[in-house]
Amino acid sequence: MNNQSSLLRLAVVGHTNTGKTSLLRTLTRDTEFGEVRNSPGTTRHVEAVRLTNDGHAVVELFDTPGIEDSMALRDYLERLVQPGERLDGPSVLERFLQMPEAVGRFEQEARVVKQLLASDAGLYVIDVRDPVLAKHQDELRILAWAGKPLLPVLNFTRSEEQRIDEWRAALASVGLHAISEFDTVAPPLNGEEQLYERLALLVKESHAQTLKALITNVQQQRAQRLEDAWRLLADLLVDVAAWRMVSEPDERSMQESTRTMQEQVRKREERCVKALLKRFNFTSRDYLPDTLSLDGTRWEMDLFNPDALKDLGVHMGKGVAAGALAGATVDLLTLGFSLGSGTVIGAAAGGVWQGLDKWGQRLLGKWQGKMELTVDDSVIRVLALRQTALIHALERRGHAAQIPIAIARSVVALDTENSPEPETTAPLADAPTAVDWRKGGLPVELTEARLHAEWSTMLHMQNASGRREQAVAALAARLRV
Repeated sequence: MNNQSSLLRLAVVGHTNTGKTSLLRTLTRDTEFGEVRNSPGTTRHVEAVRLTNDGHAVVELFDTPGIEDSMALRDYLERLVQPGERLDGPSVLERFLQMPEAVGRFEQEARVVKQLLASDAGLYVIDVRDPVLAKHQDELRILAWAGKPLLPVLNFTRSEEQRIDEWRAALASVGLHAISEFDTVAPPLNGEEQLYERLALLVKESHAQTLKALITNVQQQRAQRLEDAWRLLADLLVDVAAWRMVSEPDERSMQESTRTMQEQVRKREERCVKALLKRFNFTSRDYLPDTLSLDGTRWEMDLFNPDALKDLGVHMGKGVAAGALAGATVDLLTLGFSLGSGTVIGAAAGGVWQGLDKWGQRLLGKWQGKMELTVDDSVIRVLALRQTALIHALERRGHAAQIPIAIARSVVALDTENSPEPETTAPLADAPTAVDWRKGGLPVELTEARLHAEWSTMLHMQNASGRREQAVAALAARLRV
Protein backbone atom coordinates (compact mmCIF):
# COMPACT_ATOMS: atom_id res chain seq x y z
CA MET A 1 0.00 0.00 0.00
CA ASN A 2 1.31 3.45 -0.92
CA ASN A 3 1.79 5.72 2.07
CA GLN A 4 1.34 9.46 2.13
CA SER A 5 5.03 10.25 1.49
CA SER A 6 5.19 8.06 -1.65
CA LEU A 7 2.43 10.00 -3.40
CA LEU A 8 3.43 12.41 -6.12
CA ARG A 9 1.74 15.62 -5.02
CA LEU A 10 0.92 18.04 -7.84
CA ALA A 11 -0.44 21.56 -7.42
CA VAL A 12 -2.54 22.65 -10.40
CA VAL A 13 -2.01 26.39 -10.61
CA GLY A 14 -2.54 29.30 -12.97
CA HIS A 15 -4.44 32.45 -13.69
CA THR A 16 -8.14 32.52 -12.99
CA ASN A 17 -10.43 30.79 -15.51
CA THR A 18 -7.74 29.02 -17.53
CA GLY A 19 -9.16 25.50 -17.14
CA LYS A 20 -7.47 24.08 -14.03
CA THR A 21 -10.59 22.25 -12.87
CA SER A 22 -11.23 21.16 -16.44
CA LEU A 23 -7.79 19.57 -16.59
CA LEU A 24 -8.50 17.60 -13.42
CA ARG A 25 -11.85 16.43 -14.74
CA THR A 26 -10.19 15.09 -17.85
CA LEU A 27 -7.26 13.44 -16.08
CA THR A 28 -9.57 11.78 -13.55
CA ARG A 29 -12.33 11.08 -16.12
CA ASP A 30 -14.77 12.60 -13.65
CA THR A 31 -17.34 15.02 -15.07
CA GLU A 32 -18.53 15.90 -11.55
CA PHE A 33 -15.22 17.01 -10.03
CA GLY A 34 -15.22 20.63 -8.93
CA GLU A 35 -17.22 23.26 -10.76
CA VAL A 36 -16.65 24.44 -14.32
CA ARG A 37 -18.08 27.76 -15.46
CA ASN A 38 -17.03 30.35 -18.01
CA SER A 39 -16.52 32.97 -15.32
CA PRO A 40 -13.54 34.01 -13.21
CA GLY A 41 -12.92 32.79 -9.68
CA THR A 42 -15.08 29.65 -9.87
CA THR A 43 -12.70 27.65 -7.66
CA ARG A 44 -12.31 29.42 -4.30
CA HIS A 45 -10.66 26.69 -2.22
CA VAL A 46 -8.09 23.95 -2.69
CA GLU A 47 -9.65 20.61 -3.64
CA ALA A 48 -7.77 17.31 -3.90
CA VAL A 49 -8.26 14.19 -5.99
CA ARG A 50 -6.13 11.08 -6.41
CA LEU A 51 -5.11 8.97 -9.39
CA THR A 52 -4.75 5.25 -8.77
CA ASN A 53 -2.80 2.44 -10.37
CA ASP A 54 -3.66 -1.17 -9.57
CA GLY A 55 -5.92 0.01 -6.78
CA HIS A 56 -3.27 2.15 -5.08
CA ALA A 57 -3.19 5.94 -4.99
CA VAL A 58 -0.05 7.14 -6.80
CA VAL A 59 -0.69 10.80 -7.65
CA GLU A 60 -2.53 13.45 -5.67
CA LEU A 61 -3.69 16.52 -7.59
CA PHE A 62 -4.67 19.77 -5.90
CA ASP A 63 -7.03 22.16 -7.68
CA THR A 64 -6.17 25.67 -6.53
CA PRO A 65 -7.92 29.03 -6.89
CA GLY A 66 -6.95 31.29 -9.75
CA ILE A 67 -4.24 33.87 -9.23
CA GLU A 68 -6.10 37.15 -9.61
CA ASP A 69 -3.68 39.98 -8.79
CA SER A 70 -0.17 38.81 -9.57
CA MET A 71 1.20 42.28 -10.35
CA ALA A 72 0.27 43.70 -6.94
CA LEU A 73 1.46 40.53 -5.20
CA ARG A 74 4.87 40.67 -6.87
CA ASP A 75 5.33 44.27 -5.78
CA TYR A 76 4.36 43.30 -2.23
CA LEU A 77 6.73 40.30 -2.16
CA GLU A 78 9.66 42.45 -3.30
CA ARG A 79 8.97 44.90 -0.48
CA LEU A 80 9.16 42.06 2.03
CA VAL A 81 12.90 41.68 1.38
CA GLN A 82 14.78 44.19 3.47
CA PRO A 83 17.88 45.96 2.10
CA GLY A 84 20.91 43.75 2.54
CA GLU A 85 18.88 40.55 3.05
CA ARG A 86 19.70 37.53 0.90
CA LEU A 87 16.56 35.40 0.82
CA ASP A 88 15.82 32.68 -1.67
CA GLY A 89 12.43 32.41 -3.33
CA PRO A 90 10.85 29.85 -0.97
CA SER A 91 11.93 31.92 2.06
CA VAL A 92 10.26 35.03 0.63
CA LEU A 93 7.04 33.12 0.06
CA GLU A 94 7.13 31.59 3.55
CA ARG A 95 7.48 35.08 5.01
CA PHE A 96 4.52 36.22 2.91
CA LEU A 97 2.34 33.44 4.33
CA GLN A 98 2.98 34.77 7.85
CA MET A 99 1.75 38.26 6.97
CA PRO A 100 -1.80 39.55 7.59
CA GLU A 101 -2.20 40.15 3.86
CA ALA A 102 -2.09 36.37 3.32
CA VAL A 103 -5.49 36.12 4.97
CA GLY A 104 -6.72 39.42 3.65
CA ARG A 105 -6.00 41.14 0.37
CA PHE A 106 -4.02 38.20 -1.11
CA GLU A 107 -5.97 35.35 0.45
CA GLN A 108 -6.58 33.58 -2.87
CA GLU A 109 -2.95 33.88 -3.96
CA ALA A 110 -1.78 32.68 -0.53
CA ARG A 111 -3.73 29.45 -0.96
CA VAL A 112 -1.97 28.84 -4.26
CA VAL A 113 1.49 29.61 -2.85
CA LYS A 114 0.94 27.44 0.23
CA GLN A 115 -0.16 24.45 -1.82
CA LEU A 116 2.67 24.76 -4.32
CA LEU A 117 5.23 24.90 -1.52
CA ALA A 118 3.73 21.73 -0.02
CA SER A 119 3.73 19.86 -3.36
CA ASP A 120 6.40 17.99 -5.30
CA ALA A 121 5.71 19.87 -8.52
CA GLY A 122 3.18 22.11 -10.22
CA LEU A 123 1.12 22.03 -13.38
CA TYR A 124 0.77 25.59 -14.67
CA VAL A 125 -2.39 25.75 -16.81
CA ILE A 126 -2.47 28.39 -19.54
CA ASP A 127 -5.34 29.51 -21.75
CA VAL A 128 -3.44 30.01 -25.00
CA ARG A 129 -6.24 32.15 -26.38
CA ASP A 130 -5.08 34.93 -24.05
CA PRO A 131 -2.27 37.27 -25.07
CA VAL A 132 0.85 37.18 -22.90
CA LEU A 133 0.45 40.14 -20.54
CA ALA A 134 2.54 41.61 -17.75
CA LYS A 135 0.29 39.94 -15.15
CA HIS A 136 1.12 36.53 -16.62
CA GLN A 137 4.85 37.23 -16.54
CA ASP A 138 4.64 38.34 -12.89
CA GLU A 139 2.60 35.22 -12.15
CA LEU A 140 5.31 33.01 -13.60
CA ARG A 141 8.03 34.68 -11.57
CA ILE A 142 6.05 34.29 -8.34
CA LEU A 143 5.49 30.59 -9.03
CA ALA A 144 9.18 30.15 -9.88
CA TRP A 145 10.11 31.48 -6.43
CA ALA A 146 8.55 28.33 -4.92
CA GLY A 147 11.53 26.36 -6.23
CA LYS A 148 9.33 23.50 -7.45
CA PRO A 149 9.42 21.82 -10.87
CA LEU A 150 6.77 23.52 -13.00
CA LEU A 151 5.24 22.07 -16.17
CA PRO A 152 3.23 24.52 -18.28
CA VAL A 153 0.08 22.92 -19.71
CA LEU A 154 -1.22 24.73 -22.78
CA ASN A 155 -5.03 24.56 -22.80
CA PHE A 156 -7.53 25.32 -25.61
CA THR A 157 -4.90 24.58 -28.23
CA ARG A 158 -7.54 23.64 -30.82
CA SER A 159 -9.04 27.11 -30.76
CA GLU A 160 -8.63 29.30 -33.83
CA GLU A 161 -7.67 32.09 -31.44
CA GLN A 162 -4.71 30.19 -29.95
CA ARG A 163 -1.37 31.99 -29.45
CA ILE A 164 0.83 28.95 -28.86
CA ASP A 165 4.01 30.39 -30.37
CA GLU A 166 3.65 33.57 -28.32
CA TRP A 167 3.29 31.57 -25.12
CA ARG A 168 6.17 29.23 -25.93
CA ALA A 169 8.47 32.22 -26.37
CA ALA A 170 7.29 33.75 -23.08
CA LEU A 171 7.83 30.50 -21.20
CA ALA A 172 11.27 30.02 -22.70
CA SER A 173 12.26 33.49 -21.50
CA VAL A 174 11.84 32.32 -17.89
CA GLY A 175 13.54 28.96 -18.47
CA LEU A 176 10.46 26.80 -18.98
CA HIS A 177 11.16 24.66 -22.03
CA ALA A 178 9.35 21.42 -21.14
CA ILE A 179 5.76 22.08 -22.16
CA SER A 180 2.65 19.94 -22.62
CA GLU A 181 -0.12 20.80 -25.06
CA PHE A 182 -3.33 19.42 -23.59
CA ASP A 183 -6.72 20.70 -24.72
CA THR A 184 -9.05 19.75 -21.85
CA VAL A 185 -12.15 19.84 -24.07
CA ALA A 186 -10.75 17.70 -26.89
CA PRO A 187 -7.46 16.22 -25.72
CA PRO A 188 -5.26 14.27 -28.15
CA LEU A 189 -5.61 10.49 -27.84
CA ASN A 190 -2.17 10.23 -26.23
CA GLY A 191 -2.43 13.53 -24.40
CA GLU A 192 -2.28 12.05 -20.91
CA GLU A 193 0.79 10.00 -21.73
CA GLN A 194 2.60 13.01 -23.18
CA LEU A 195 1.79 15.11 -20.12
CA TYR A 196 3.10 12.45 -17.74
CA GLU A 197 6.19 11.82 -19.89
CA ARG A 198 7.16 15.48 -19.77
CA LEU A 199 6.43 15.69 -16.06
CA ALA A 200 8.62 12.62 -15.44
CA LEU A 201 11.60 14.59 -16.80
CA LEU A 202 11.19 17.19 -14.06
CA VAL A 203 10.57 15.20 -10.87
CA LYS A 204 12.85 12.92 -8.87
CA GLU A 205 13.50 9.38 -10.09
CA SER A 206 11.09 7.59 -7.75
CA HIS A 207 8.22 9.78 -8.93
CA ALA A 208 9.35 9.41 -12.55
CA GLN A 209 8.97 5.63 -12.21
CA THR A 210 5.50 6.16 -10.74
CA LEU A 211 4.54 8.25 -13.75
CA LYS A 212 5.90 5.66 -16.18
CA ALA A 213 3.77 2.98 -14.51
CA LEU A 214 0.79 5.33 -14.66
CA ILE A 215 1.35 5.82 -18.39
CA THR A 216 1.19 2.05 -18.92
CA ASN A 217 -2.01 1.90 -16.90
CA VAL A 218 -3.56 4.75 -18.91
CA GLN A 219 -2.78 2.93 -22.16
CA GLN A 220 -4.23 -0.34 -20.86
CA GLN A 221 -7.38 1.35 -19.63
CA ARG A 222 -7.91 3.09 -22.97
CA ALA A 223 -7.50 -0.17 -24.87
CA GLN A 224 -9.96 -1.91 -22.54
CA ARG A 225 -12.54 0.87 -22.90
CA LEU A 226 -12.39 0.60 -26.68
CA GLU A 227 -12.58 -3.18 -26.61
CA ASP A 228 -15.66 -2.99 -24.39
CA ALA A 229 -17.21 -0.29 -26.59
CA TRP A 230 -16.86 -2.30 -29.81
CA ARG A 231 -18.32 -5.32 -28.07
CA LEU A 232 -21.32 -3.27 -26.95
CA LEU A 233 -21.87 -2.19 -30.55
CA ALA A 234 -21.43 -5.73 -31.88
CA ASP A 235 -23.97 -6.98 -29.34
CA LEU A 236 -26.45 -4.31 -30.46
CA LEU A 237 -26.04 -5.14 -34.14
CA VAL A 238 -26.45 -8.89 -33.59
CA ASP A 239 -29.59 -8.19 -31.54
CA VAL A 240 -31.10 -6.02 -34.26
CA ALA A 241 -30.10 -8.28 -37.15
CA ALA A 242 -31.54 -11.36 -35.43
CA TRP A 243 -34.76 -9.63 -34.37
CA ARG A 244 -37.91 -10.59 -36.24
CA MET A 245 -41.64 -10.36 -35.77
CA VAL A 246 -44.42 -12.45 -37.30
CA SER A 247 -47.59 -10.58 -38.20
CA GLU A 248 -50.97 -11.20 -39.73
CA PRO A 249 -50.83 -10.12 -43.37
CA ASP A 250 -53.47 -7.39 -43.30
CA GLU A 251 -52.28 -3.80 -43.54
CA ARG A 252 -53.41 -2.73 -40.08
CA SER A 253 -51.69 -5.65 -38.35
CA MET A 254 -48.53 -5.06 -40.34
CA GLN A 255 -48.41 -1.40 -39.40
CA GLU A 256 -48.95 -2.18 -35.72
CA SER A 257 -46.27 -4.86 -35.81
CA THR A 258 -43.88 -2.48 -37.58
CA ARG A 259 -44.42 0.20 -34.95
CA THR A 260 -43.69 -2.38 -32.26
CA MET A 261 -40.53 -3.40 -34.08
CA GLN A 262 -39.39 0.20 -34.45
CA GLU A 263 -39.98 0.94 -30.77
CA GLN A 264 -38.03 -2.17 -29.71
CA VAL A 265 -35.07 -1.18 -31.88
CA ARG A 266 -35.14 2.39 -30.55
CA LYS A 267 -35.07 1.10 -26.98
CA ARG A 268 -32.25 -1.30 -27.79
CA GLU A 269 -30.17 1.49 -29.31
CA GLU A 270 -30.87 3.64 -26.26
CA ARG A 271 -29.55 0.84 -24.03
CA CYS A 272 -26.37 0.72 -26.10
CA VAL A 273 -25.91 4.50 -25.95
CA LYS A 274 -26.34 4.56 -22.17
CA ALA A 275 -23.85 1.71 -21.79
CA LEU A 276 -21.30 3.49 -24.01
CA LEU A 277 -21.66 6.77 -22.12
CA LYS A 278 -21.21 4.95 -18.82
CA ARG A 279 -18.18 3.03 -20.07
CA PHE A 280 -16.44 6.29 -21.02
CA ASN A 281 -17.53 7.95 -17.75
CA PHE A 282 -20.00 10.32 -19.36
CA THR A 283 -23.71 10.94 -18.77
CA SER A 284 -26.78 11.55 -20.90
CA ARG A 285 -25.98 15.27 -20.75
CA ASP A 286 -23.00 14.61 -23.02
CA TYR A 287 -24.99 13.36 -26.03
CA LEU A 288 -27.85 14.63 -28.17
CA PRO A 289 -29.36 11.38 -29.49
CA ASP A 290 -32.56 12.60 -31.09
CA THR A 291 -32.03 15.85 -32.92
CA LEU A 292 -29.32 17.88 -34.55
CA SER A 293 -29.36 21.56 -35.35
CA LEU A 294 -28.51 21.94 -39.01
CA ASP A 295 -28.60 25.26 -40.86
CA GLY A 296 -30.78 26.81 -38.19
CA THR A 297 -33.44 24.10 -38.34
CA ARG A 298 -34.19 20.93 -36.42
CA TRP A 299 -33.56 17.69 -38.24
CA GLU A 300 -34.93 14.46 -36.82
CA MET A 301 -32.46 11.59 -36.49
CA ASP A 302 -35.08 8.92 -35.74
CA LEU A 303 -33.93 5.71 -37.40
CA PHE A 304 -37.45 5.06 -38.67
CA ASN A 305 -38.59 8.53 -39.64
CA PRO A 306 -39.36 8.25 -43.38
CA ASP A 307 -37.95 11.68 -44.21
CA ALA A 308 -34.85 11.02 -42.14
CA LEU A 309 -34.28 7.67 -43.84
CA LYS A 310 -34.61 9.29 -47.23
CA ASP A 311 -32.20 12.04 -46.21
CA LEU A 312 -29.71 9.39 -45.11
CA GLY A 313 -29.80 7.70 -48.50
CA VAL A 314 -32.02 4.79 -47.48
CA HIS A 315 -34.20 3.93 -50.48
CA MET A 316 -36.67 1.09 -50.03
CA GLY A 317 -39.58 1.91 -52.32
CA LYS A 318 -42.33 4.47 -52.03
CA GLY A 319 -44.67 2.51 -49.80
CA VAL A 320 -41.98 1.54 -47.33
CA ALA A 321 -40.20 4.88 -47.26
CA ALA A 322 -43.38 6.87 -46.81
CA GLY A 323 -45.48 4.77 -44.44
CA ALA A 324 -45.43 3.00 -41.10
CA LEU A 325 -43.28 0.20 -42.55
CA ALA A 326 -40.21 2.44 -42.83
CA GLY A 327 -37.08 0.51 -42.06
CA ALA A 328 -38.67 -2.94 -42.31
CA THR A 329 -37.98 -5.83 -44.64
CA VAL A 330 -40.86 -8.25 -45.22
CA ASP A 331 -40.80 -11.98 -45.92
CA LEU A 332 -43.83 -14.10 -46.80
CA LEU A 333 -44.15 -17.04 -44.42
CA THR A 334 -45.69 -20.41 -45.23
CA LEU A 335 -46.14 -22.94 -42.43
CA GLY A 336 -43.47 -21.17 -40.41
CA PHE A 337 -40.85 -21.05 -43.19
CA SER A 338 -39.87 -18.04 -45.25
CA LEU A 339 -40.48 -18.00 -48.99
CA GLY A 340 -37.16 -19.36 -50.22
CA SER A 341 -33.98 -19.08 -48.21
CA GLY A 342 -33.79 -15.56 -46.87
CA THR A 343 -35.84 -14.15 -49.74
CA VAL A 344 -36.74 -10.52 -49.09
CA ILE A 345 -39.35 -8.44 -50.82
CA GLY A 346 -38.90 -5.24 -48.80
CA ALA A 347 -39.04 -2.75 -51.64
CA ALA A 348 -41.88 -4.54 -53.35
CA ALA A 349 -43.74 -4.61 -50.06
CA GLY A 350 -44.54 -0.96 -50.60
CA GLY A 351 -46.83 -2.02 -53.41
CA VAL A 352 -48.41 -4.70 -51.24
CA TRP A 353 -49.39 -2.31 -48.45
CA GLN A 354 -50.58 0.39 -50.79
CA GLY A 355 -53.05 -2.00 -52.40
CA LEU A 356 -53.62 -5.47 -51.01
CA ASP A 357 -56.28 -6.04 -53.68
CA LYS A 358 -53.48 -6.27 -56.26
CA TRP A 359 -50.42 -8.49 -55.96
CA GLY A 360 -50.69 -8.92 -52.17
CA GLN A 361 -54.14 -10.47 -52.29
CA ARG A 362 -53.05 -12.95 -54.92
CA LEU A 363 -50.07 -13.99 -52.82
CA LEU A 364 -52.20 -14.39 -49.75
CA GLY A 365 -54.81 -16.31 -51.64
CA LYS A 366 -52.18 -18.68 -52.95
CA TRP A 367 -50.13 -19.22 -49.84
CA GLN A 368 -52.49 -18.39 -46.95
CA GLY A 369 -49.33 -17.31 -45.14
CA LYS A 370 -48.23 -14.71 -42.61
CA MET A 371 -45.69 -11.96 -42.87
CA GLU A 372 -42.37 -11.70 -41.05
CA LEU A 373 -40.79 -8.36 -40.27
CA THR A 374 -37.06 -7.83 -39.88
CA VAL A 375 -34.99 -4.67 -39.72
CA ASP A 376 -33.79 -3.60 -43.14
CA ASP A 377 -30.07 -3.87 -43.93
CA SER A 378 -29.88 -0.14 -44.65
CA VAL A 379 -31.17 0.72 -41.20
CA ILE A 380 -28.60 -1.60 -39.63
CA ARG A 381 -25.91 0.23 -41.61
CA VAL A 382 -27.09 3.63 -40.38
CA LEU A 383 -27.30 2.28 -36.83
CA ALA A 384 -23.72 0.98 -37.06
CA LEU A 385 -22.43 4.26 -38.51
CA ARG A 386 -24.14 6.31 -35.81
CA GLN A 387 -22.80 4.24 -32.92
CA THR A 388 -19.33 4.06 -34.47
CA ALA A 389 -19.30 7.85 -34.70
CA LEU A 390 -20.40 8.07 -31.06
CA ILE A 391 -17.58 5.75 -29.93
CA HIS A 392 -14.97 7.84 -31.77
CA ALA A 393 -16.44 11.05 -30.33
CA LEU A 394 -16.40 9.68 -26.77
CA GLU A 395 -12.82 8.48 -27.20
CA ARG A 396 -11.72 12.02 -28.10
CA ARG A 397 -13.92 13.94 -25.66
CA GLY A 398 -12.51 15.64 -22.58
CA HIS A 399 -14.50 15.38 -19.36
CA ALA A 400 -14.62 19.13 -19.08
CA ALA A 401 -16.49 19.55 -22.38
CA GLN A 402 -19.78 21.39 -21.93
CA ILE A 403 -21.31 21.11 -25.41
CA PRO A 404 -23.10 17.77 -25.99
CA ILE A 405 -21.94 15.46 -28.77
CA ALA A 406 -24.00 15.81 -31.95
CA ILE A 407 -23.47 13.33 -34.77
CA ALA A 408 -23.48 15.12 -38.11
CA ARG A 409 -25.86 13.85 -40.78
CA SER A 410 -23.03 13.36 -43.28
CA VAL A 411 -21.31 10.95 -40.90
CA VAL A 412 -24.18 8.46 -40.96
CA ALA A 413 -25.56 8.97 -44.47
CA LEU A 414 -25.36 6.08 -46.93
CA ASP A 415 -24.28 6.29 -50.56
CA THR A 416 -26.77 3.80 -51.92
CA GLU A 417 -26.71 5.22 -55.44
CA ASN A 418 -23.04 4.28 -55.91
CA SER A 419 -22.93 1.15 -53.76
CA PRO A 420 -21.82 -2.01 -55.57
CA GLU A 421 -23.62 -5.30 -55.38
CA PRO A 422 -23.24 -7.12 -52.04
CA GLU A 423 -19.95 -8.97 -51.73
CA THR A 424 -19.17 -12.23 -50.02
CA THR A 425 -17.78 -11.54 -46.56
CA ALA A 426 -15.01 -13.49 -44.88
CA PRO A 427 -15.94 -16.42 -42.61
CA LEU A 428 -15.48 -16.16 -38.87
CA ALA A 429 -12.29 -18.21 -38.94
CA ASP A 430 -10.50 -15.68 -41.15
CA ALA A 431 -8.61 -12.67 -39.85
CA PRO A 432 -10.98 -9.75 -39.16
CA THR A 433 -11.24 -7.08 -41.82
CA ALA A 434 -12.46 -3.52 -41.53
CA VAL A 435 -16.17 -2.99 -42.15
CA ASP A 436 -17.34 -0.46 -44.74
CA TRP A 437 -20.94 0.12 -43.74
CA ARG A 438 -21.71 2.13 -46.89
CA LYS A 439 -21.11 -0.60 -49.43
CA GLY A 440 -20.78 -4.33 -49.89
CA GLY A 441 -22.54 -7.00 -47.90
CA LEU A 442 -23.16 -6.96 -44.19
CA PRO A 443 -20.49 -8.71 -42.10
CA VAL A 444 -20.94 -12.46 -42.11
CA GLU A 445 -21.71 -12.42 -38.38
CA LEU A 446 -24.85 -10.36 -39.04
CA THR A 447 -25.80 -12.50 -42.04
CA GLU A 448 -25.68 -15.51 -39.73
CA ALA A 449 -27.63 -13.64 -37.05
CA ARG A 450 -30.44 -13.22 -39.58
CA LEU A 451 -30.96 -17.01 -39.38
CA HIS A 452 -31.13 -17.14 -35.58
CA ALA A 453 -34.04 -15.23 -34.08
CA GLU A 454 -33.17 -16.73 -30.70
CA TRP A 455 -29.94 -14.68 -30.70
CA SER A 456 -31.82 -11.42 -30.14
CA THR A 457 -32.14 -10.29 -26.53
CA MET A 458 -35.11 -8.22 -27.68
CA LEU A 459 -37.14 -11.44 -27.92
CA HIS A 460 -38.61 -13.24 -24.92
CA MET A 461 -37.43 -16.58 -26.28
CA GLN A 462 -33.78 -15.51 -26.35
CA ASN A 463 -31.45 -18.13 -24.90
CA ALA A 464 -27.74 -18.07 -24.18
CA SER A 465 -25.83 -19.38 -27.16
CA GLY A 466 -22.15 -20.14 -27.46
CA ARG A 467 -22.34 -19.52 -31.18
CA ARG A 468 -23.91 -16.11 -30.59
CA GLU A 469 -21.06 -15.20 -28.26
CA GLN A 470 -18.57 -16.27 -30.91
CA ALA A 471 -20.33 -14.12 -33.49
CA VAL A 472 -20.40 -11.08 -31.19
CA ALA A 473 -16.70 -11.49 -30.34
CA ALA A 474 -15.77 -11.92 -34.02
CA LEU A 475 -17.80 -8.88 -35.06
CA ALA A 476 -16.29 -6.79 -32.26
CA ALA A 477 -12.82 -7.76 -33.47
CA ARG A 478 -13.79 -6.78 -37.01
CA LEU A 479 -15.07 -3.39 -35.79
CA ARG A 480 -11.81 -2.70 -33.92
CA VAL A 481 -9.71 -2.97 -37.08
